[in-house]
Amino acid sequence: MKRIEVSISTQRLRLFENERLLREWPCSTSKFGIGFTEGSNKTPPGRFIVREKHGEGAEPGTIFKSRKPAGHWKPGMDTDSDLVLTRILWLDGLESRNGNTWRRYIYIHGTNDEKAVGRAASHGCVRMRNRDVIELFDAIPEGTPVWIDL
Repeated sequence: MKRIEVSISTQRLRLFENERLLREWPCSTSKFGIGFTEGSNKTPPGRFIVREKHGEGAEPGTIFKSRKPAGHWKPGMDTDSDLVLTRILWLDGLESRNGNTWRRYIYIHGTNDEKAVGRAASHGCVRMRNRDVIELFDAIPEGTPVWIDL
């Protein structure tokens, strides 16, 4: 069985099959730290599943609003926004402390700020480089376990 492990301390996302490491990528968790409160912009630690996948077949750089394609971003475009790009893996918490994750719209997704990937820079989600999130998206089914640890 495949699983995803996100390390907040190292800003790395790893994909395992049973105990074998299949792939590892840099990622970005929240620049505001860890937490569970709605509106806090913090990344929740704990155990999750990928409840839904969105964006299959979308071009890299596709902008998603409410999980629907809403335009296209290209490197060099001027934006201060924290865009959700390319693919979405929507997480659902499995523990009482992170049970609101689904309602908080915590995703693993592509970003328009790829230079920040590898350090804490998000608003609560787990950001990846666009080519990396495509690779992860294609490698896992819905229901894949996700562990976000310190």
